[in-house]
Amino acid sequence: MIRFNLPKTPCDEGTLQAVITHRFDVLAKFAKYLKQPTITEIRSLRARAIPGLQDAQILEAVRHWLQNDVGKIAEKERVALDQALHSSQVLSTIYSMRQDLAALWSSSTTSKEQLLKQLENWCRRAEESDISALQNFSRKLRCYD
Repeated sequence: MIRFNLPKTPCDEGTLQAVITHRFDVLAKFAKYLKQPTITEIRSLRARAIPGLQDAQILEAVRHWLQNDVGKIAEKERVALDQALHSSQVLSTIYSMRQDLAALWSSSTTSKEQLLKQLENWCRRAEESDISALQNFSRKLRCYD
């Protein structure tokens, strides 16, 4: 069960352990927090009539792949995702922050101290972004205990 220590602000070993232990919940919450900004930005891309990003099905695939692992993405969808990331700083930030977050628990050779630094750095970058949902998610993540 996830516990939250709301007054806690710096990441500590408890935060790191909770994030790693509950990584599926962390990614689910990331997707939930970032769903609306992602949808809003995808609608903006469609409204700007960017070639290759006008098809609703393609844009829905982009939204899906922004919130999931992209290991087995079809070439057509990969091209659309790359184009969307290139066309939108918001989507590019959301995508890269998700990838960086998932990388925290993927590294088996990194020490706890290094992982803790990476988590703190991730939170700092999220809070310095211009995406309020990402900032809010980071503040919540810091409270994991």
